[in-house]
Amino acid sequence: MKHFIPIILALVILVGCQPVKKQTSMSNISEAMIDSTVQMLVNEPDVADTALAARGVRSAAKFWTAEDGTEEEFRTFCLENYVGDSVMRHKLFCRIDRQIESFRGHNDMVYVDFMFPLHVVGDTLLNVDNMFAAYDPTAHFTDDMFETKIAFVTLLNFPIYSLEEKNELGKNWSREQWAYARIADWFTARVPAKLGAAFVKCNSEAGTYIESYDIKMGCLRTNEGEQIFPDGMSLISHWNLRDELKSQYSDSSAVAREKQEMIYQVMLRIIEQTIPAKVINCDQYLWNPYTNKVTDLKGNKVDNEREMDVRYQHLLNQFHACKALDMYSPAHPTAIARAFDRDMEVSDKEIEEMFTAYLSSKEAGQVIELIKERLGRDLRPYDIWYDGFKTRSMVNVNELNAKTKKLYPTNEAFHKDMSNILVKLGFDKQKAAFIQSQVEVDASRSAGHAWTSQAKFEKSRLRTRIQADGFDYLGYNIACHEFGHNVEQTISIQDVDYYSMARIPSTAFTEALAFVFQKRDLQLLGYKSTDPNIEALNTIDIFWNGYEMMGVSLLDLYTWRWMYENPECTAEQLREQVVKTAKELWNKYYAPHFGVKDSPILAVYSHMISYPLYLANYAYGNLVEAELEEYFKGKVVGPEICRIYKAGRLTPNLWMQNATGADVTVDALLKQTSEALKQLGK
Repeated sequence: MKHFIPIILALVILVGCQPVKKQTSMSNISEAMIDSTVQMLVNEPDVADTALAARGVRSAAKFWTAEDGTEEEFRTFCLENYVGDSVMRHKLFCRIDRQIESFRGHNDMVYVDFMFPLHVVGDTLLNVDNMFAAYDPTAHFTDDMFETKIAFVTLLNFPIYSLEEKNELGKNWSREQWAYARIADWFTARVPAKLGAAFVKCNSEAGTYIESYDIKMGCLRTNEGEQIFPDGMSLISHWNLRDELKSQYSDSSAVAREKQEMIYQVMLRIIEQTIPAKVINCDQYLWNPYTNKVTDLKGNKVDNEREMDVRYQHLLNQFHACKALDMYSPAHPTAIARAFDRDMEVSDKEIEEMFTAYLSSKEAGQVIELIKERLGRDLRPYDIWYDGFKTRSMVNVNELNAKTKKLYPTNEAFHKDMSNILVKLGFDKQKAAFIQSQVEVDASRSAGHAWTSQAKFEKSRLRTRIQADGFDYLGYNIACHEFGHNVEQTISIQDVDYYSMARIPSTAFTEALAFVFQKRDLQLLGYKSTDPNIEALNTIDIFWNGYEMMGVSLLDLYTWRWMYENPECTAEQLREQVVKTAKELWNKYYAPHFGVKDSPILAVYSHMISYPLYLANYAYGNLVEAELEEYFKGKVVGPEICRIYKAGRLTPNLWMQNATGADVTVDALLKQTSEALKQLGK
């Protein structure tokens, strides 16, 4: 699951998730005034870099409004606050950099406390918990920074650079120049405080909806009235449902197949919103997901009124929330642009081209034929989650559950073993102990996440589902993934030279490291594969994960494009469009190989509802993972991770060039997959 980053610069809708009235312009500074200000500024004796001064004035002017002052007052502000001397400019940068870290870190600690009851297993939830979760102590950050004119001082002296400029000019930038460019990124949007607070409320509602969307598996019944899942098993959609389905590939019995089919039917009901509202997060009814019949625990039939598009209303709310941001983000005027150009730093068109080329590759058909051969049957749509290339699929899940519960009976036990896990991966003992000291482990109410620290004085959090008798294998597997995030989160803030350079280019790069950790889960438990084709199988496994996620990511992207074209749509119309698009993508890229048409399975991902336009990071992360894994061959992983992730927030290709010497492309993984297939005789 995604690592959790509190949203600070988001602008959205008013309370109640309704669109706000549009504004036509932010700036009241004319071109003539900009030119006049630049001319006066460059005549100052300490201003040596004319181009930099001009860029700074333009960056500040873009956000100056009538409320900030007149044009003449803008010019006076620039003349009084531009720092031409390089030594003094660096001191100014260090002061702003340090204060932003202090603000973000301390406020994040408050936010963590406010969200704690919703995220971590503990006392009964109260209504007031949701109210605290809807309050964001950072909501006034951008507004206050502009009102106090701190943001204008920053932009004037450390101007904004576009993604294209960063990619080109950044090749020759020093670390100091990179830090100067990155500090401006804090202020590429001017967020009214009320809208920031309203966004958190709306986003929190979507998150709460998803985090409480549990299916009580012991209450499901087959057409014959049989119970095939144990009492007490509660699986959140979609993460736990998917992972339970995956776990059944290690069992060749008819019961395992029936479990997979039943989970698939549950997913279809969720996607199509025909799921009875009564059975969501409730163990007081028995439900047959095939016929949709619902009874009470005594077998008496009760009504099965469907959920009524609640899922898609939350998605629509998220759209309106993000669309309200557009007017305040002139450099990235749509949610799509912000998700890709700003956050991923890869355009949506480039992502679309990469993903469609990947999905259309000959390797896709070859891998699917291999899966058919390994399963010994025709494929079903849920086989997009085929898990048989992993070593763990060869180990019985019951054996794994027993082992992980014995090793990790509590979250404290897992935390204590973290340094040992890192040493097994090649980290030196001192570094392993330090990383362990920077992470806290909690029992998650939802599927699990890693909450990143926002300052060097703050810790990151690992959260996963922990059963009453300890970590089952699923909880352990998720914990390995989230621990990968925590390792990145620690290195990329503690070991980076400037705070403005902390973190990674985009969340795809933390997902990549999470995948690296997760795939080594059995190795860390002491299981060793004697299969000479293990590396080939690992490569194909990465390919298969990407094949699944790229289709899901395109559905996410196409849905948002459609909402922008149809902003007045209803939740019902949105549901119909999502299902339609999911089937079209399935029929184009999957059905020709699977032999099954019109499956909407790509629409099951919960991220579409609670994490707008995030999914592409997973698929892009698979490409990053593939290149990292190729680079790691023959090397000790720990020291390389430390070297690579302390580079901080370079742009994706420059980061990857520093890490491995290559750009991020689909070509590397397709080539590796082709070679792996040849090794397997395919």
